[in-house]
Amino acid sequence: MEAFLHGIILAFGLILPLGVQNVFVFSQGATQPSLLRALPAGVTAAICDTLLILLAVFGLSLIVLQFEWLRITLMTIGIIFLLYMGYSIWRSNPANTENSEALPIKKQILFALSVSLLNPHAILDTIGVIGTSALKYSGTEQIMFTVACVFISWLWFFGLTLTGASFKKLDGSGKLMRLFNKCSAVFIWATACYLASGLF
Repeated sequence: MEAFLHGIILAFGLILPLGVQNVFVFSQGATQPSLLRALPAGVTAAICDTLLILLAVFGLSLIVLQFEWLRITLMTIGIIFLLYMGYSIWRSNPANTENSEALPIKKQILFALSVSLLNPHAILDTIGVIGTSALKYSGTEQIMFTVACVFISWLWFFGLTLTGASFKKLDGSGKLMRLFNKCSAVFIWATACYLASGLF
């Protein structure tokens, strides 16, 4: 029980702060015509988080971080994706979610993959915090700790999608969502610039 509660508290602490991943999942809930159409982004983000958590707990991702050229490559690709995603969100028009303005499923999945797996800070946080914390457990306790982290991740992203969909109903004109999109795009571009500064 201690390991499970530890996993829940730790996962919440890592996932709650505003980040590109959270902004994107929320925006899909708010801009897609229905909750079902917004699920691919949330499900993809949750699957990616689950993968990162498993890699962190079992230490496999440490191998990737030993290669500087691989880290630089991942950061460069991530920056390009973030710049493009910011541009797409800036141009989106939430007032017309019934037509082609809403991101198609393939783009949702691609963007969710990019903000989940190509964000070096998210990877380092997962390895540094969850991976390190998992070292104090073994056997069943380690499994319970991992299950708790994964459970919170899925619960959070589904809740974020649902919150976005509810927000859309309160904002019939789409004005608030347009403002949110502009702020989101600026935040995403700022994140890309911050990552770029880390390369030099």
